[in-house]
Amino acid sequence: MLLRRMRRRVLLGLVLLLALAVIGPSVLNPPITYTIWSEKRRLGEVERQWVPIEAVAPVMLRATVAAEDANFCLHWGFDMAAIRGALAAGGRYGASTISQQTVKNVYLWQGRNWSRKAIEGVLTPLVELTWSKRRILEVYLNVAEFGEGVFGVEAAARHYFGIPASKLTAAQAAALAVVLPDPKDRDAARLTPALERRARAVRDGAATIRADGRAACFQS
Repeated sequence: MLLRRMRRRVLLGLVLLLALAVIGPSVLNPPITYTIWSEKRRLGEVERQWVPIEAVAPVMLRATVAAEDANFCLHWGFDMAAIRGALAAGGRYGASTISQQTVKNVYLWQGRNWSRKAIEGVLTPLVELTWSKRRILEVYLNVAEFGEGVFGVEAAARHYFGIPASKLTAAQAAALAVVLPDPKDRDAARLTPALERRARAVRDGAATIRADGRAACFQS
């Protein structure tokens, strides 16, 4: 009987801890992530400065969504159409949403393994239930890596263009967005011809989601 009560208390404690871990970042900015900590340990220092979403140029918000997850406002954490497309393509490209990437960046570690994906699969719907879409995008833009040792859109804007994130132009925002899939090997200030073409497509995509309403969930 005593053992059963202890097990219940432990289980209740774990549930409460999980709830706090999920709900906490919906209102409190994560002080650090595992990736930022590990890069700081490796490099000695990183560039990072948290900014509220109101201090990020709206073109940057739309460029990020257009580049990474055009249906961000329409799904519940997983873009099933994108997943089916990725499977049909034989896994040649990913289908992770901004919500999944935020969960990975805030709670987990980089790399591809099934244990991480399983935890990500559990946490993503919980984050979608308890955070607003605007908050998910705000946290993502503040913890994402934009270059080696460069974390968050404010640090990235200053590192590459010498301006705050609030002053980014559509072209600069698109350049930053296209480095997100491979930040250590791409330079937003020196895009290759292929990435220049991709950035132009992102600018067009950002205008499209603004016009068709797919930016409504994160625009103020």
